[in-house]
Amino acid sequence: MLDELRIGCPDVARIHAVSLRFVRARLFDPALRKWWTLFAVAFGLFMIMLDNTVVNVALPSIRKDLGISISELEWVVNGYALTFGVLLLTGGKLADMLGRRRIFIIGLIIFTASSFFCGFAGSAGVLIAARVVQGSGAALMNPATLSIITATFPPRQRGTAIGIWAGVSALALAIGPLVGGLITEHINWNWIFYINVPIGILGIVAARLFIDETRDTSREQRLDFPGLATSAIALFALTYALIKSNDRGWGDPLVLGLFAVAAVFFVAFVLLEQRQRLPMLDLSLFKNPTFTSANTIMFLIGLAMFGTFFFVSLFVQNVLRYSPVQAGAAFLPMTVLIILVAPNAGRISDKYGPKIMVVPGLALVTASLVLFSIQDATSTFWTLLPAMIVGGFGMAMSMAPTTSTAMQSVPVDKAGVGSAVINSMRQVGGSVGLAVIGAVVATQFNAAHPRPDEFVNGFQLGLRVAAGIAFVGVLVAAFGIRTADVRHAHEPAAELG
Repeated sequence: MLDELRIGCPDVARIHAVSLRFVRARLFDPALRKWWTLFAVAFGLFMIMLDNTVVNVALPSIRKDLGISISELEWVVNGYALTFGVLLLTGGKLADMLGRRRIFIIGLIIFTASSFFCGFAGSAGVLIAARVVQGSGAALMNPATLSIITATFPPRQRGTAIGIWAGVSALALAIGPLVGGLITEHINWNWIFYINVPIGILGIVAARLFIDETRDTSREQRLDFPGLATSAIALFALTYALIKSNDRGWGDPLVLGLFAVAAVFFVAFVLLEQRQRLPMLDLSLFKNPTFTSANTIMFLIGLAMFGTFFFVSLFVQNVLRYSPVQAGAAFLPMTVLIILVAPNAGRISDKYGPKIMVVPGLALVTASLVLFSIQDATSTFWTLLPAMIVGGFGMAMSMAPTTSTAMQSVPVDKAGVGSAVINSMRQVGGSVGLAVIGAVVATQFNAAHPRPDEFVNGFQLGLRVAAGIAFVGVLVAAFGIRTADVRHAHEPAAELG
């Protein structure tokens, strides 16, 4: 019997090996592999974006269950936002230097493990600490997702792939409040974090199977510690100042002091990077007008839209009396359009140049904000719907091609840093936008005793300001983006390892 088994084992092994080679050949077909890579990257991206919005709906339940103060509750949100914003540039540089797949997987492991500890937390301190670690994992993953796509897809398909990337981002951001509301109401707030664990494990497996390793091989690599330190301090001070300005006001000494610290360290960062032999951020990237314009546009989109989403959500809940779940569902028309239109917008941008999509897209974003600004206490879902539809088309037509334009304006070797810059612009623009639009809205009512009609006046004024900001983006796109900078960007082959 044993002899028969010994004879049979090699045959079984050979059959298994042949079967495995067949499966791998089908999965790793060069024509399909890059799309599997996009699929793998989408797992991590979905978690990052989902956690930007899913937590907000659960905050009252978290406070009640853990018995924590309002200030501690703020740090559940701010701890994640701060570490995410501060470490984006560092994450992008590490991805270029050490390998994009490696940093993506490390970030995914950190994010997944910290998500488990967020759900398991029994006190404010544990939850806040886990959220800080979660933000650091997101900062490692986020630039890597975009740089992996840039290194994997040829220029003619890059816009389509980035359009799908943008669609996944929009889906996660939009369903976050809906998912958070449903889980909090029908299961428990802990599960808004636990659901990341199986998604993260699948993402790690998919990344190992489908993503090839790439890195910057253009020159000697080393960490720029002075650049890392000065950029981290500057981004921390700026992000924290914007967070505190929402409740302390722009004239508060702490807020003004933090803005001063941010300005000093940003200047120090620029001066250091100009003199470093191997800088963390190659400032020569900004000599390309199209790269600079694309980043400016992304900053303006964040400035106009992030505050808008926040205050439209408050408007439909506090004025129109929608539940959190209904408020999340109200944004679905815009989200569905972004998911459907963004990949096609990227494809058209690849074929005809970005300007043909970005300029009319930002014009539609401007029109959407004007439509939002005429809403009042008598509004219904049907009066909101045109603004949602126009905004969905506008966001899809502008964001994916703008991101693709920025990434195609830098060498593939610098894709990690280029991705970090465009993501930082969106993140900082969003934080600034929330603070600026919030300050405008607050001019129309007494925050201690707000009346619905006064809030509506502030909401309308804030949305008009946001529309003006979006229109500036139209002008930047029309006069700043040059198709030649995109099509003839330097494209050295990235090293596979």
